[in-house]
Amino acid sequence: MTGGLNFWDTEIWSFIITLSVLFGGMLLAVLLSRKICILKNSLLPSSVLGGFIVLFAGLIYKGITGEPLLSQTILESLTYHGLGLGFIALAWRHLDGIRGGKARRDVFNTATVTVGGYLLQAVVGLGITIVLNLILDSFAAAGVLLPMGYGQGPGQAFNWGTNYENGYGFAYGSDFGLAVSAMGFISACAGGVFFLNRKSVRKKYTAIGGDVKEQLTISDYEGANEIPVSETMDKMTVQFGIVLMTYAIAYLSMWALYKYVLEPIGGFAMNTINPLIWGFNFLIGTAWAILFRAIGDLLRKKNILHRTYTNNFMLNRISGLMFDVMVVASIAAIDLSAFTHKEFIVPLILITVSGLFATYFYTRKTCTHLFPGYADEAFLAQYGMLTGTASTGVILLREIDPKFSTPASHNLIYQNLWAILLGAPMLLMLGVVPKSLMHAVVCLGIFIVLFIIILFIQYRAAKRIEREG
Repeated sequence: MTGGLNFWDTEIWSFIITLSVLFGGMLLAVLLSRKICILKNSLLPSSVLGGFIVLFAGLIYKGITGEPLLSQTILESLTYHGLGLGFIALAWRHLDGIRGGKARRDVFNTATVTVGGYLLQAVVGLGITIVLNLILDSFAAAGVLLPMGYGQGPGQAFNWGTNYENGYGFAYGSDFGLAVSAMGFISACAGGVFFLNRKSVRKKYTAIGGDVKEQLTISDYEGANEIPVSETMDKMTVQFGIVLMTYAIAYLSMWALYKYVLEPIGGFAMNTINPLIWGFNFLIGTAWAILFRAIGDLLRKKNILHRTYTNNFMLNRISGLMFDVMVVASIAAIDLSAFTHKEFIVPLILITVSGLFATYFYTRKTCTHLFPGYADEAFLAQYGMLTGTASTGVILLREIDPKFSTPASHNLIYQNLWAILLGAPMLLMLGVVPKSLMHAVVCLGIFIVLFIIILFIQYRAAKRIEREG
């Protein structure tokens, strides 16, 4: 081969071997979850269990050979890009619009619960690590990774942990973010199982829906005016092509902004805004996908474009694949040696345990008042999302609403735009928090004020719902 590499060289096979091990871990996790009752009843996603299987397999392998089982660079790349590709696939889907004032109100209220959860987690996490900075000299801003790991998932936790590690000297920052996200999945399962096993809930929901099968028809694979499932190019290939090309355009736009705007300015633009942009690759990719989807809809409306090239069912499968790979790779990438340092392990335990209880009680309270007709369903969906990912919320929701007959699942999808707008001030603070202890304290104060504002908005909404009956 050219470049001095042969087909039998490790570099040629490392990416394939990494994927094979990750998928092997997930397949083993699926088998164990079906055969071991404790695992089945735990609601632990197979991708999470698979990640821990690969993590400990790597630990054993390294203990025997002295070499890492998998490439850390590949694992971190899969975590980073899995988030962006998964969100782009979701953004390309064509969703039926939500109609009616009550539906729009519930979507907005869902967004306030989401952003309020982020802010509460930031207040709890940052408050703890500021105190620990004075006691243990640990990284003061580490606590702000709690909403990134719990609320945003492993992709964002890794992105910001890496930014803090490379830009602000947070030792094991990327591992800390990944560990927080892994604990988030465990918290989602622990809180979900606790809630589902309460007597009142067991009595209300006599049939658990975790094993309900999807009823698929040919229309799922080939809707009206869509391209055929297979012609000169397979339909799934087209879906992958659309997602990947959108991501490539997102990369080019971020690179152009970095090269021609931020780099010439330097200073604050390079130190704060540039990491923010690359950390939110998934939002930029989502924005491009929404734009291209809107253009396609307009072209079809004007009869310029006569066929639909995307398929919701296949895009859902792509997003599910990307999120599963992201989760298993993120857990497998954790460096367990970081757990030998008290500056790492003490903040991790304190903020994740506190985050579990704070998120559980906050979400339960707000959902009870804001969604009186389906408070349990809204709680499971929101709590699962605020401790894991949107897919974790769906996993918990399916246990009592297997057919998604309540608006809870729709709210998770449509609330994203409001959540981005309401959460923008907090996101802008992420690049400021790690600059110094004083910056962390000031940002904590701002987070508290923003959280109080969200609570006031929710209080007004709850009163309005109460008056309307």
